[in-house]
Amino acid sequence: MTMLRTLAPFLAAAIALAAGPTQAEMKNQWVEYSQGGTKLKAYLAYDDKVSGRRPAVLMIHAREGMTPKTQSLAEIWAKLGYVTFAADIFGYGEGVLPKDVPEMQAQIAIYDKDRALMRARTQAAFDVLVKNPMVDPSRIALIGYCFGGGVGVEFASTGAPLVANVAIHGSFRDRAPGWAANAKGMFLILHGAEDPGFPLTTVDRLIQELRAAKVPFQYEVYSGTGHGFSTPKNKAEERANAQSIGATARTLKELFGI
Repeated sequence: MTMLRTLAPFLAAAIALAAGPTQAEMKNQWVEYSQGGTKLKAYLAYDDKVSGRRPAVLMIHAREGMTPKTQSLAEIWAKLGYVTFAADIFGYGEGVLPKDVPEMQAQIAIYDKDRALMRARTQAAFDVLVKNPMVDPSRIALIGYCFGGGVGVEFASTGAPLVANVAIHGSFRDRAPGWAANAKGMFLILHGAEDPGFPLTTVDRLIQELRAAKVPFQYEVYSGTGHGFSTPKNKAEERANAQSIGATARTLKELFGI
């Protein structure tokens, strides 16, 4: 409600920054797939007026999982002309949808403890996306929110052929030493300066790892802004949300040309 109300003008501005179609014909559907015997269910959104193969966004949800908010975030990038695939990491296909913060934390703990599973879930989604006939498999960006930002970093360690890896208020945890040597493409890190759980000192360790591996990156910090600013809680976070959409839209346009 509040998010959708405040997001509308910001989304309009982001669309104006991109060279996408002026009259988007939004389509969406659920895509069922599996990983290791677990049924998964992703949300696919795209503009039906765009023809031929085009760049794609592999979107990784925040800690709440495959909620209507996750779907609305996927549609932001689809409206800019990208095929957007909001991956199912927790197992929405099996009915897993955390109903409160303790359940969200329990889900996150599963993947923090089993990074191989985290990587496998992301790889399964990537494999489905690259086989989509609308998608140019050489032009894929990952956009991760909160938990999804950390997943994006973990997936980068596999050497996945991503053109960009975007973390919006990412939840950055410890990583295997030398992980960044395998990372492809560039990183865009968009973070709140007042994030108590993932402070700038934590983000700086990630930045230093990228620098040491000579991985190109861009880093934006939003003052007065805490965690989860894609659901703004105050004026500063509304500004951060708008700027994060704009920065991501500009970066994707520079990289993909649309």
